[in-house]
Order: sequence, then structure tokens, then C-alpha cells
Amino acid sequence: MIQKLIENIKKTNAPIVVGLDPMMNFVPEQLVKAAFAEFGETLEGAAEAIWQFNKAIVDETYDLIPAVKPQIAMYEQFGIPGLQAFKKTVDYCKEKGLVVIGDVKRGDIGSTSAAYAAAHLGKVQVGSQFLTPFGEDFATVNPYLGTDGIKPFIEVCQKEKKGLFILVKTSNPSSGEFQDRMVDGRPLYELVGEKVAEWADSCMGDDYSYVGAVVGATYPEMGKVLRKVMPKSFILVPGYGAQGGKAADLVHYFNEDGLGAIVNSSRGIIAAYRQEKYAKFGAENFAQASRQAVVDMIEDIGSALENR
Repeated sequence: MIQKLIENIKKTNAPIVVGLDPMMNFVPEQLVKAAFAEFGETLEGAAEAIWQFNKAIVDETYDLIPAVKPQIAMYEQFGIPGLQAFKKTVDYCKEKGLVVIGDVKRGDIGSTSAAYAAAHLGKVQVGSQFLTPFGEDFATVNPYLGTDGIKPFIEVCQKEKKGLFILVKTSNPSSGEFQDRMVDGRPLYELVGEKVAEWADSCMGDDYSYVGAVVGATYPEMGKVLRKVMPKSFILVPGYGAQGGKAADLVHYFNEDGLGAIVNSSRGIIAAYRQEKYAKFGAENFAQASRQAVVDMIEDIGSALENR
């Protein structure tokens, strides 16, 4: 699947991923009213509203982007109907030719980790059949239980040709409480990066590994170091835009070939219509506002890469 991601990036000339993280307060009133009219003020009604929201944004942007990243918590909060909306979103995005990164941040050991890997990247046996539960192309994984937690995912990736993005240095302000702690004179995130590089070597595609890393846009100097530590891993970069990451800060996440990184924006795109810059579109044209936000992000990052 890393090859398809690279192909999609080359085709669109857009090393970006749209985070489909739909909060109810992002969903325009007309969609909420329509969903509640059909299903009432229920979990089913909320799930329908976010599904229609996602679908409209995907319809307006799929030709511009290589990938999407639905964050499963935004769906889980609506229970089983929410998970059904997550699954519908995954399937619809794949029908549109998009690579789907399941932002699930799973991390456990042994059979539990294997079950998570089967749920999101592999297949599960039901009687004589092997069925696909969610079917994402990549999943985000927390490495802090060590190899025991990662190995089951890598085994599924090798079998299914799927991929991982392993948390190395996250974009949130308190990430340094643990990730920046010095261990034998080096920051912990750097040691985790070295382990990711080791895992990456065991699961290679043509030029890049199926095992990638998550490194936040809000820490560009650390990103520069980690790019060298993990030369064969694609880096998923959260934190652009709304969290303060700027395009000029991101050039070091990319390799000389212009590949090696993909930058995420979530509410900066899906809730673009709420920003002053895109207010002219109005809530009724929220998806067109998202499209313009994608165009602007592509231009911003492309310009930074050209001028590095």
C-alpha cells in the first residue's frame, strides 16, 4: 500500500492528507436538521449527519488529494451507529481511489494487538470465511509497549501489503513530558525513531517501508533529526495549520526526492467554511470551502518545497 500512496502523491502532486475528524459542531445546520428529521435526536441521527458531512467533503476533494485520515474517536463517541459511519466513510473513500489512514492509535500486546491489527488492516476468520472488518490501508499505532505490540501489526502488513504510522514525536503540547525525556543522553523520541527504522527494514516496499512514523509539524527541529534517523519511513505530519505548524517548517520532513512525508490537516479543511478566509462560501457551500482550503494547502506546501 505504500506504493499506492506514493503513486497517488505523484499523481496529485499533493503530499497532503485530509483528516476526516467530524465533530458535530463542524456539521452545518442543514445537514443536522435533515438527519434529525429522519432519525430523531439519536445516535443514529448524529451518525447520519457526520456521514453526509464526510461524503460531501470527499466528493469535492477526492480528485485533489492522495489520502484521507479518519480519526476513529470522532465516530466511536456515537457508539455503534458512529462506527457504522466510520466504515461507510472508509469504504466510500476507497471507492474514490483514496488511500485511507485509520487514525486508531492502537497499542497492546500479544493476541490483543493481533486482534486490533486484524480489525483494521487484515481479516478475521468467521467459520470457513475470512472477512474484512474495517479495511483501512494504514493504521496509526502507539509503540510504548515495545516490539510485542508492534510485531502483530507488522505481520499483518506483510501479509496484506498494508502499512503503519508509528507514533514517534506527537504534535500536542505535553508530548515532551515523556517523549523528550533523556535516556542515556538522548531524547526518548530519538530512540523510538531508531526502533521504527529497525522495524521499517523488516517490511520494505520498493523504495520506502510499509512502516512509517508520526512526527508533529510543531517540532520542526526534531523532525529534521528524525528524518535522518528513519530514512526509509514515510512520515505522517500532523499539526499543520490549526495547531500552528507552518509549511516552511515542514521541508525537512521530506527527502531529496520530494517524497517521504505526507502532511495532515483536519479542521483546517473540513471546517474551513467557519474561517474568516472562507466565510464567503457560507455553510450551504461548506464542501466547496473545503476544496479551496485543500487548493491553498497544496500551494503553500508546494511553494515551501520549491524554495527550500
